[in-house]
Amino acid sequence: MSENLSALSGRKGLEDNLFEQLVEKSKVTGSPDNKELKALAEKYLMGNAITYGTASFYDFMKKEHEGVKVHVCNGSACMVAGTQDSVKGKLSRHFKDAEVGHMCCLGRCHENSAFNYNGTNYSGDAINHLEEIVKDTDKDLSDNYSVGATGERVLTGEAMTAQQFKDEFSKILANGPEWALEQIKASNIRGRGGAGFPMSFKLNACRNEPEPQKFIVCNADEGDPGAYSDRYLLEEQPMLVLFGMMTAGYIVGADHGAVYIRGEYPESVRACTEAVEALEAIDMHGDNIGGSDFNYRFKVIEGAGAYICGEETALLSSLEGQRPEVRVRPPFPAQKGLFNKPTIVNNVETLAAVPWIIRNGGDQYAKLGTEKSTGTKLVCLDSFFNKPGMYEVEMGHSFKDLVYETGGGFKEPVKAVHVGGPLGGIVPTHKIDDLNLDFESFANGGFLLGHAGIVSVPEKFPMIEYLEHLFEFTADESCGKCFPCSIGSVRGKEMIANSRNGEKMDRQLMDDLLETLEIGSLCALGGGLPLGIKNALQYFKEELRSYFL
Repeated sequence: MSENLSALSGRKGLEDNLFEQLVEKSKVTGSPDNKELKALAEKYLMGNAITYGTASFYDFMKKEHEGVKVHVCNGSACMVAGTQDSVKGKLSRHFKDAEVGHMCCLGRCHENSAFNYNGTNYSGDAINHLEEIVKDTDKDLSDNYSVGATGERVLTGEAMTAQQFKDEFSKILANGPEWALEQIKASNIRGRGGAGFPMSFKLNACRNEPEPQKFIVCNADEGDPGAYSDRYLLEEQPMLVLFGMMTAGYIVGADHGAVYIRGEYPESVRACTEAVEALEAIDMHGDNIGGSDFNYRFKVIEGAGAYICGEETALLSSLEGQRPEVRVRPPFPAQKGLFNKPTIVNNVETLAAVPWIIRNGGDQYAKLGTEKSTGTKLVCLDSFFNKPGMYEVEMGHSFKDLVYETGGGFKEPVKAVHVGGPLGGIVPTHKIDDLNLDFESFANGGFLLGHAGIVSVPEKFPMIEYLEHLFEFTADESCGKCFPCSIGSVRGKEMIANSRNGEKMDRQLMDDLLETLEIGSLCALGGGLPLGIKNALQYFKEELRSYFL
């Protein structure tokens, strides 16, 4: 991170944001041209190399993206389902090869066959209606997925309205920021983005920073294949998320909140923008919120295709218009974050739980779930389940019950489930009975709950091919800041690719590589990749034996 560049970007703040300008200019032709990049560099007093280097990083800004009209999902869930070759074939009847790009992931893991065209995502049977899509007819081709709950509906109840938002926030204004912080502390809610870090600890640390300018950032860059819970909240429950952000701002003394939504979720961007407009219409956005002296403004910012932006410090660099490289910590974002100012970064699901906590009390939330993993968790089931969809369960819920009762079991033989995205653990089906849905149970079992998206690996899908896919994914998405991740992931991909062509791997060399990735990487992208690989090497030893010396 360059503190000088952060400060220069911060001169114009969130209202005139460099990254947002880069995204908008790329939408015209698919990539901003060099004259536009030079003009932006001059406007923000930065070198040409900064704007060019930033634009060349993102999938939707690269020069190769010019002229691309349609994108095919290449996420893990669609890959193992085997639907995407057919999607590409059908798209080729309407588009030239140069007009077809890729996105990962579109959050359509429940039915696959996913693609994006003209700012809209499609999946399932929509590929068979291309003629109508291209002609822009009014036919409803939106996806449908089951949304259920096995107990208390903290996140999946009736959608909050703007007026309810105003009424319930008045309770916070009446009781003060210390009271609101105490409720969150009593709830013991931990971050739902994967790390499981206590929310109240972050808030308290940021609140104690003397700097007057602070920010709240919602990390809505849900990029884990198999997960679409954030997408649900952003599109169906946006007021819950915005309420959580404003509450966090009131507690720490921040007057601006940025919702950073991945570019692969265009419907989410639109839904959140409309929600902010609804709040503005009733004076819950801007100055003197609810008649108080508290000021707060939301900014919805669309991403440009980079999985690494799900890492909080890379996301902050992205917001500043820099290359989204991971930052060395300390200092932590709560001390020095966006534009070098104290910043709270929480994910969508964490923030969305705040309204229930405020309404019912932190002590009541703490009664849900387990002692160390309180509350509820949204879990996403992919298309291999008989009842695919998103379900809200209490922390500690039986994984076996979720898979075989709530999810109805599998449609065809499955040998493992990959839980928590590309950096999560690969759980063989015979271990499902041993786990509960909480942070501790998965960690003790040698896995990771993470975002709790589930990708099923069918019996017929070669595990060696899945492991190559994980290394390739990491190599493509690495920010390049540290060598263990950027080089190590490429070496792992090469080793597996060569083994599939008859050049067997040295197991000790693979183990050394995984150890280097695990302990040497700056963030969870390189550091988390080895978990699933090691799980596969442990539980699918016989299937993988022929690829090693």
